[in-house]
Amino acid sequence: MSQSKSLSFTGSVILFLSMIGIIFISLFYLKTEPHLPLMLCLVFLSGAAILYKYSWKEIEDGIVKGIQSGVQPIIILALIGILIGAWMFSGTIPTVMMAALSIIDPAYLLILTLLCCTIISSLVGSSFTTVSTVGVALMGVAIAAGVPVEWAAGAVICGACFGDKMSPMSDTTNFASGVAEVNIFTHIRHMAKTTIPAYAITAALFWYMGTTLSADGATLDNIKEIMTVMKEHVTISPWTLISPLIVIGLAISRVPVIPALAAGIATAGITGLLIQDGTNLSGFLAVLQNGTAFDIQQETVQQMLNRGGLQSMMWSISLIMIAFALGGLMDKMQLIQTLLNGLIERIKVKGQLILATISSSIGVNLVTGEQYLSILIPGQSFKPAYEKLNVEKKYLSRSLEDAGTLINPLIPWGVSGAFFAQTLGVDVIAYLPFAFFLYLSPLFSVLFGFLPVRKHTL
Repeated sequence: MSQSKSLSFTGSVILFLSMIGIIFISLFYLKTEPHLPLMLCLVFLSGAAILYKYSWKEIEDGIVKGIQSGVQPIIILALIGILIGAWMFSGTIPTVMMAALSIIDPAYLLILTLLCCTIISSLVGSSFTTVSTVGVALMGVAIAAGVPVEWAAGAVICGACFGDKMSPMSDTTNFASGVAEVNIFTHIRHMAKTTIPAYAITAALFWYMGTTLSADGATLDNIKEIMTVMKEHVTISPWTLISPLIVIGLAISRVPVIPALAAGIATAGITGLLIQDGTNLSGFLAVLQNGTAFDIQQETVQQMLNRGGLQSMMWSISLIMIAFALGGLMDKMQLIQTLLNGLIERIKVKGQLILATISSSIGVNLVTGEQYLSILIPGQSFKPAYEKLNVEKKYLSRSLEDAGTLINPLIPWGVSGAFFAQTLGVDVIAYLPFAFFLYLSPLFSVLFGFLPVRKHTL
C-alpha cells in the first residue's frame, strides 16, 4: 500500500464523472438493467486502481470488504421476500386487501395510502417493514381499483420514508443525529422545518391526483369479481393478522429486525397451516423458496396473490452485492474522501456548506447505493467545516437525513430502491416522478440554507 499513488481531487472528479457517465448511458440510452453498468464501473475502477499502483490483492480486499458490509441488508432482503410469501400463504395480505377493497374509494386511495404508510412507519421506524406489510396490500388494492401502479408506489414510498426520516424509532434518524453529534429530538424538531412543507405539498398532490380517478361501473364490477375470486382461493380471517401485528409490536419494542422478521415468518406458517385449506408443511416450505403459485385464471388476482419467496429477492440481492463491491473499492482508493476534501476547501458560506453536504450525500448514494455510507462519510468529512464556519450541527444532521435517507429509494441500485422496486413490482424510474416527498425535502433544505436566519428559526 505504501507504493500506491494517492488520488488527486481532479483525478477523483474524472473517475467519479466517468462512472456516472457509464451508469447514465447504460440505463437511459442503452436501456440495460442496472447490474451491468455497476459491474462495468467496478471493472473500470479496478483498471484505474492498477494504474494508480494498487496491487490486485489490495483491489480484491476492497471489494471483499465492501461485500461483507452488505451482509446484513442482504439477509434482511432475503427474509422480507420469504415473509411476503409466508403472508400470502397464511392469507394475511389477501385479508388486508379484501378489507381495503370493501371500503376504499379509488378517489381517496392515494391520500389514504400515504397517511396509512406514514402512521405505520412512524410507529415502527422502518420503511422496509411498512412497504412489505401494508405497502404490498395497498398495491394490490391499487391494481384492483385501476389506480396507476406508479402513483400508488409513490404514495406508499413517501409514507414509508416519512417514518424512516422522522421517527425516533428509526435507525437512520438515530444514526444521522449520532454522526453529527446532535440530540435526536433536536434533530427531529429541526427536520420538521423541511419535512412539514414537503409533506404538505406531497399530500396535496396525491389528493389532487386522486380526484382525477373515479370508480365507474366497470371498475366496481371488476373489484367485485376480484373479491369473489380471491375468496375462492384464500380463507379470509382476522386471525391471519396475528403475524403482522407481532412483527409491528416487536419493531415498536426495538427488537432487532432479523429476529422480528423470523418471528413473522414462523407465526405466518402456523396460521396458514391452521386456517388455510389444503396446506401442508411441504407446501409452506416451497412458498418460502419460490413464493405462492395459486392456479388462478383471473389475471389481476393472479398478479395480486402470486408473490414473494426467497427467489423473488435475488434480483435485488445480486444488484446490492455489486453496489457494495464497488463501494468497497472506492473506499480502498479513498475516492469519495478525496472528492469531499476538495469540496470543503472551496466552501465559504453556510448555504454553500449545506448544498455541498446534500450534494455529497446524493453523490455517495449514487456511486455506492448505500444510505448509511451516504450519512456517515459526508457527516464525518463535513463536521469540521460546520465548526469552522460556526454553523450549528443540526443543519448537518438534517442535510444528511434529507439527502442520505430519502434519496436512496430513488436510485435503482440503492438498497432501498432495489428493495422497493422488487417488493412493489414497480421500477424505480417509473415511481421516481411520484415520490414527491423524497426530493422536495432536500430541495427545502438547500433553499432554507441560503435564506437569512433569524434567532430561534430554522
